[in-house]
Amino acid sequence: MLQAIALFLAGLLAGEEFIVRYGVQPALRTLDDHAHIQARVALVKSLRIVVPALMLPTVALAVAVLALTDGPGTGWRWAGAAALAAFVLSSFLGTVPINMKVVDWRPNAPPADWRGTVLRWQRIDVLRSTAAIVAFACFAAALAVQVRQAGG
Repeated sequence: MLQAIALFLAGLLAGEEFIVRYGVQPALRTLDDHAHIQARVALVKSLRIVVPALMLPTVALAVAVLALTDGPGTGWRWAGAAALAAFVLSSFLGTVPINMKVVDWRPNAPPADWRGTVLRWQRIDVLRSTAAIVAFACFAAALAVQVRQAGG
């Protein structure tokens, strides 16, 4: 049951990251500068609550599953944990420091290098979102292997 809950949370995290990367970010690029900055600031303000609320229990459950579950699917669980670690590291070392600056941007007076900052964030986010998606896929594979091995 613990593994299923961890998979559910990893799926929510991967889904959120997928939508931001492939839905929200392309939409932001179509906006004029003022609207883009205004929307980006609003997104950062809400996602800095949502993402940690998903990330922390996902990581905690992934660690618990690694510690408490053995047997079929172990390699997939470790691969998922490694991908989740890449997600966490790229978040805390990459996007979080940028987001801490973005929340103070003013749409009427953005920093001169705001486009470069957004581009740097997007490059890091490719790794970050991919890592979350890969973690979910690995955790799903681990559970599938375990269920198949159990005969059900």
